[in-house]
Amino acid sequence: MFRPHLATNDGLLFVEETESRLNSSIHMFFMNFDIAVIWADASKKVVDVQLARRWPPFYFPARPATYILELHPSRLGDFSIADQLEFLND
Repeated sequence: MFRPHLATNDGLLFVEETESRLNSSIHMFFMNFDIAVIWADASKKVVDVQLARRWPPFYFPARPATYILELHPSRLGDFSIADQLEFLND
């Protein structure tokens, strides 16, 4: 929030304690740009992919999710439902 833009290779990963549609929802209040949102379940399988626009204010995944990945909108096509995610530590 409150950032002027998001670099193409930047993003945020949020991890919820449990799988949920409600707890993994996002809001777009105070956002100055659109974002790609990728939701994944506890096994890191993608359950939803959406382009979140500055408005409307709320987005919910189609199925319960534990992981919420927010990226530059150009990255939306890099992910599909049922993809298996892997997170690596650098």
